[in-house]
Amino acid sequence: MTDVDKTAGSVGSRPSEFSGREFVVVGLGESGVAATRTLLEYGAKVTVNDSRALDDLGERAVQVREMGAKLKLGGHRAEWFLDADAIVVSPGVPFLPALADAEQRRIPIWSEVELASRFVKSPIIAITGTNGKSTVTTLVGCMCAQGGFATFVGGNLGTPLVEVAGSEAAESTGRVVAEVSSFQLERVDAFRPHIAALLNVSEDHLDRYESYAHYTATKGRIFHNQKREDHSVILAGDERLFALARVGLGTLHQFGYGGEVRLEDDNVVDEVSGLCVPVSELSLHGEHNALNACAAALLGRLAGVTSDVVEDVLRSYSGLPHRMQLVSVVDDVSFYDDSKATNVGAAVAAAVSAQKDHAHLMLILGGVDKGGSYHPLAQRLRKGFDHAILLGSAAGRIAQALLTADISFDRVGSLGAAVYRAAELAPVGSAVLLAPACSSFDMFHNYVDRGQCFRTAVEQLARTKSQGRFSDETEGGGG
Repeated sequence: MTDVDKTAGSVGSRPSEFSGREFVVVGLGESGVAATRTLLEYGAKVTVNDSRALDDLGERAVQVREMGAKLKLGGHRAEWFLDADAIVVSPGVPFLPALADAEQRRIPIWSEVELASRFVKSPIIAITGTNGKSTVTTLVGCMCAQGGFATFVGGNLGTPLVEVAGSEAAESTGRVVAEVSSFQLERVDAFRPHIAALLNVSEDHLDRYESYAHYTATKGRIFHNQKREDHSVILAGDERLFALARVGLGTLHQFGYGGEVRLEDDNVVDEVSGLCVPVSELSLHGEHNALNACAAALLGRLAGVTSDVVEDVLRSYSGLPHRMQLVSVVDDVSFYDDSKATNVGAAVAAAVSAQKDHAHLMLILGGVDKGGSYHPLAQRLRKGFDHAILLGSAAGRIAQALLTADISFDRVGSLGAAVYRAAELAPVGSAVLLAPACSSFDMFHNYVDRGQCFRTAVEQLARTKSQGRFSDETEGGGG
């Protein structure tokens, strides 16, 4: 029996606690629908609340009503929450003044991951951080599944965590691997990961949080309920992360330069398991992904996965869509999609990675501003950088930062125009990188839609070039 088999991951499975109780689920997105379905399946009475009207919600409203939920739509009235035994708030829902009275009456207000944890007997491996959490979560999920454990992978990554309820992975011998965002950590109460990782913290979501310190502290909530038999994982050498991890009681582990799983002589080395994998043999590229590999290797070992399985996954896993994906090489110019780079830290990491393989780099930036500073990006781009193409509502703020660093840029009206302008300017052997440093919601449904539009524009560019036609008036894949 491994260490991780000796303890449950969270508060345990007590589905009887939901039968006959009144719940209000706020927000009818994917996680709201999943929470409603699960609560109803376990005998709860559910009212769904959303600011949108019935006609705007469409099929989802019909779906939850057919399940047996009541609907209260078109706003958030305080009296709608006061008869609830508990309230489940979806991660995309902002602070609601209407919930204040419910809080004063000590009505529990939970995030969807808090609700989900109450159905789990198995160890929860929870991963947060500003950047890299999706990659690390997927790597660890692959390791656990390939290691023979019944495994559920979800949370902020895509599949709502509450869908783990009733699965084999939720039983004591399974493994639950969860990507957890700061939004999901705002409303946790008893959520207790047996293994909790905070990979890094940089400025992000300052359009939601009152300060960087507030955002950072919210990330640190992942450690709050850990006990001495649990494990806390952080990047080595980061004093902010160390202070956050020490709030809980878990055994501290560190990865990265100087950590117990570290980068040493261009290898990923685990001094405990004996793992040693050359960075050049990883399927993921870039220094940031080498650090992600260190984190995943450490988490995999703590989860009870053998070193041979960890090594096999590190060598074979090729990455998630829209994360430093090579889309195409057109006239010896490489086009990379890192649409998931929705903050400055992620954009800097992507640019550094691309510059290691290309003498010249052009960056496509812009979207919805999230309240952070673009100056760290501008300062990093002063070295070995050619030009920026700006679009979206944040283009003006980004332009101001680039001007202070004497970096040249163009502004365009669509992503398709950005691709064609970059192709006009890019020298042979260079890279064009979509790493927006912003969210996507001004022009696209989400970062996936933005990445797909970029791919479409690059593919259209390649066809145009092959047919001997080229004009920046063609704006395929714009938005």
